Amino acid sequence: MIAPLALVAFVVSAAAAIFRRQRRRRLPARSVIVSPRKSTVIQRDGAVRSVQSTVLTMSVTDLERIWTPANLENLARTYWRFLSRVTLGFIRVKYTADSRSVVFLGRPLTLLRFGAPEYTIEDDHGAVRWPIRDGLLVARAGRGCGFLALEVRREPPRADGQEDLLIEVEVANFYPSIAVGFSEPVYEMTQSAVHVLVTHAFLRSLAKLDLARSKVGQFASDSEAADWDAHAERTRDRAPAHP
Repeated sequence: MIAPLALVAFVVSAAAAIFRRQRRRRLPARSVIVSPRKSTVIQRDGAVRSVQSTVLTMSVTDLERIWTPANLENLARTYWRFLSRVTLGFIRVKYTADSRSVVFLGRPLTLLRFGAPEYTIEDDHGAVRWPIRDGLLVARAGRGCGFLALEVRREPPRADGQEDLLIEVEVANFYPSIAVGFSEPVYEMTQSAVHVLVTHAFLRSLAKLDLARSKVGQFASDSEAADWDAHAERTRDRAPAHP
């Protein structure tokens, strides 16, 4: 528990530095954070719900190219990749057939353990949800409760040839061990504050349109994987349209 808490100041400064670098770059899309004013709420029974949101604006052509089931899976992987990068590899994600474990350096310091992802794929909407199982950051009474979800929804095309994509990262029915072991104010000032800052930095980073390749590849065909690799390379090299 102490080791993860010791990372708070480091993660905050790292996420802030990433945000400053992104503001200076010209990117192929524009990300505007639209999280609700009270984005994190603690219920009377100690359950936490946090929703962080952005509107990602890009050309219709770019959105059509990446709007595939395989890229919903890639987007999920991009979230885990960002979490590892922003902590310089101190926090890592370990994969098994039926779980995803967020660890500090390595086992047995498992901060959070999730079940296998559950996907929802519709014409204008997609979501991936990881059930929360356990971990050092989960109160004993809250094990097996709650979920982490990443949701994307297409908005109607705009008159300027751009299209908006609403992206939300939600944690619901989560019972933090820090709130039980210390207090809710300590949780809000540490783990909760870091989660919000890092999630906002992740959502802003999506303006690069640089998705990671899924380690599982449940939805990707060989041709889709090759097409996405080529697109990702072009995205990194081309002159973007938005600041």
